[in-house]
Amino acid sequence: MKILVATDGSKNALRAVKYAADLLNNSTDKSKSITLISVHDDAGLRHAKAFVGKEAVLDYLRELSEKELKSAMKALDALGVKHNMVMLIGNASQEIVAEGQRGKYDMIVLGSKGRSAIADMLLGSVAQRVLTQAKQPVVLVK
Repeated sequence: MKILVATDGSKNALRAVKYAADLLNNSTDKSKSITLISVHDDAGLRHAKAFVGKEAVLDYLRELSEKELKSAMKALDALGVKHNMVMLIGNASQEIVAEGQRGKYDMIVLGSKGRSAIADMLLGSVAQRVLTQAKQPVVLVK
């Protein structure tokens, strides 16, 4: 079983990581692994690229992803769960769904922010877009 877990460093994302680890630990599948994914959209940083350069922006986003993935990797290490990580740049929901397809994952797990339906309608929800676009099962963890 291959599980893709999206994380942004939040408490909800960490709960999703632990949920996925519990699923794998209770699985009898021999080839089980978790891939942590962190996605950052650089659209808002396009003007910054003109001043500091594309490489500086990419370095900043990579450092941000590493920081967000740190607690998730630490938790998986403590639980003895095999894992790796993917850091991508682009629209979060699109990149998560695309990675789910590319990596042929059995499941995608995300932490839910727990906003109201009205807030999600106004602001949009990565989780909601992943739910509607992904081909494999998607689990939201509160």
